[in-house]
Amino acid sequence: MPKVILITGGAGFIGSHVIRLFVNKYPDYRIINLDALTYAGNLENLRDIEKAPNYVFEKADILDTTALNRIFETHQPDGVIHLAAESHVDRSILSPLDFVYTNVIGTVNLLNTAREFWKNDFSGKRFYHVSTDEVYGALGESGFFTETTRYDPHSPYSASKAASDHFVRAYHDTYGLPVVLSNCSNNYGPNHFPEKLIPLFINNIITGKPLPVYGDGLYTRDWLFVKDHAAAIDTVFHNGKTGETYNIGGFNEWKNIDLVKLLCRLMDEKLGRPAGTGEKLITYVKDRPGHDRRYAIDASKINQELGWKPSVTFEEGLSLTIDWYMDNKEWLEHVVSGSYLEYYKQQYGG
Repeated sequence: MPKVILITGGAGFIGSHVIRLFVNKYPDYRIINLDALTYAGNLENLRDIEKAPNYVFEKADILDTTALNRIFETHQPDGVIHLAAESHVDRSILSPLDFVYTNVIGTVNLLNTAREFWKNDFSGKRFYHVSTDEVYGALGESGFFTETTRYDPHSPYSASKAASDHFVRAYHDTYGLPVVLSNCSNNYGPNHFPEKLIPLFINNIITGKPLPVYGDGLYTRDWLFVKDHAAAIDTVFHNGKTGETYNIGGFNEWKNIDLVKLLCRLMDEKLGRPAGTGEKLITYVKDRPGHDRRYAIDASKINQELGWKPSVTFEEGLSLTIDWYMDNKEWLEHVVSGSYLEYYKQQYGG
């Protein structure tokens, strides 16, 4: 397997957990973290491993082909794990072109650079594209997304990820590039930027702010603890079959309102507040456009073929997540205030 691995988006939520896992688990690998450090990229996520001898950080944008060429020339990666992406649906509704540039053009830039530097000699090479279950659209009250579910994206975000998936498969079919893909359900856990539901609501419960629930709150999602996703990425990267797609999910469906009420109950207990305190903060707000009703992943393939399965229950993972945010209030304050963006300058001088 490849031993010099370029991981894009490694300062982000999921990426930082993948970086940490690979740096610690594979000391004989060289791990290159490429991240543009946009608003969701936070090097404070990686303080514990930033001085590891097998870790290198490269500040670059996947839209910058000159930078990509330099990084490939300098480090000669034989593996790529591509996580860099704009990922927040609400932001995609406000600014869809940002998602087209990063998620589509950025992915094609990376595919082109890998193909050029590997010079069509793909032995010992692997390009792993990490995607989302949102490309499949919405489910009814029953059924699950499988690897053969027809694509039906409904937001600019999911449309951009669907396009990037198609380009990755096209490069495999047209040029023989050795690719593998995965489509994952909603992640949660430590280091999650507080614009997404769970970290936003944890912060709002701590500070006594409203908990904005879209529509009737009955939208359903499958949730996966981020460290389990990182372990799945490790499994797919090393053992997945070239050209295949693997769906990654938690077998863990929750309606948004039920999730929020569980979160409120756990936090009332941890904060020593009277039962029901958190629920009083729930506020129903106008639904967002194109809101998919239900997602649910069938992760049988990765389980049966590669032996991966989630390691924690949702309540266990949610409790661990709350504890992390409560124990890392400085991290949360830095993110909310924007001061986390200064960490790069402090560590790297510019």
